Amino acid sequence: MADEKLILDADAIQRGLTRIAHEIAEANADSASVGLIGIQRGGVHLAERLAKLLAGIWSHDAPLGVLDVSMHRDDIGQRGIVSVQPTEVPFDVEGKTIVLIDDVLFNGRTVRAALDAVHHLGRPRRIQLAVLVDRGHRELPIKPDFVGKNVPTALDERIEVSLSETGGDDTVTLQSISPNK
Repeated sequence: MADEKLILDADAIQRGLTRIAHEIAEANADSASVGLIGIQRGGVHLAERLAKLLAGIWSHDAPLGVLDVSMHRDDIGQRGIVSVQPTEVPFDVEGKTIVLIDDVLFNGRTVRAALDAVHHLGRPRRIQLAVLVDRGHRELPIKPDFVGKNVPTALDERIEVSLSETGGDDTVTLQSISPNK
């Protein structure tokens, strides 16, 4: 059984993404050298939304790609059957500022895998990280550059992001997982 607490509603998600877009624009004066990459699955729709917001700020589109990190994870042997999603980065990452985008940052292992995956595509000038929710509990020295909301959590809690693109409502909830009785 799980208890659920609403952390962000649709308006709060939109405000967080708008703030992140402005922070990305402010941190990257050379907007033509920025490429966005959404991490499969959670970061893809957020990357698409950020691309639209940044196009409005910069008056031009930012290149947008999606990245599956499944085969780059250090725990692949523990995961059983791996469901691989498409990786489509239709631009050259070489020399660009790449903004990796994900929904939730937890222990940092997905981001570490994403860094490996990006470097297999080329050598960017730098890589920045944008996340909708940072829940803490890092196992690796990874810190996001842009955060929608910091949500301190317990290890027996989970952050669930639901977006309209996947058939849900735009919400972020904190779920407290009770042990099986």
